[in-house]
Amino acid sequence: MSDNRQSLSDLASLTANAPAPVAAPEAGEAAAPVAPSAPAAPLRQQEIDSLGRAYATGRRKDAVARVWVKPGTGKITVNGRDQEVYFARPTLRLVINQPFGVTDREGQYDVICTVKGGGLSGQAGAVKHGIAQALTKYEPALRSAVKAEGFLTRDSRTVERKKYGKAKARRSFQFSKR
Repeated sequence: MSDNRQSLSDLASLTANAPAPVAAPEAGEAAAPVAPSAPAAPLRQQEIDSLGRAYATGRRKDAVARVWVKPGTGKITVNGRDQEVYFARPTLRLVINQPFGVTDREGQYDVICTVKGGGLSGQAGAVKHGIAQALTKYEPALRSAVKAEGFLTRDSRTVERKKYGKAKARRSFQFSKR
């Protein structure tokens, strides 16, 4: 068996090479300002296709949206139609534009998306999810702001399935006394 113990001279050489300890500020003294380091490079790479677009898939309820984002004038096209035509309700258009509002990028990106399945509310949520994902792929520095608002997380709430022996998911059939 080998002896893994170190002698005092080995330990002395280690302490000689160690950096000097930093003194903690005493009571009443302010801490010395630390020089800010260079901005950290984003941990993720920019993901852009050959046409200069970022692609992402958004999902909500039964709706699935395929979203392409590229720099432009802020035009949003859904299934070949303008967003005002496809999503007639202003609340749905508000939902779609939320990722741009959080990142202060209104009117800077064009969005082209195709949506399938679900109703209009689910489709608007799917488009929002897709836009948020695509924005973070185009500009990785925006990820923290979009993630803090919860736009990158898929909303997993769906309609509960109908159960056997029930009128709906939980509603019982009407009781008849006779």
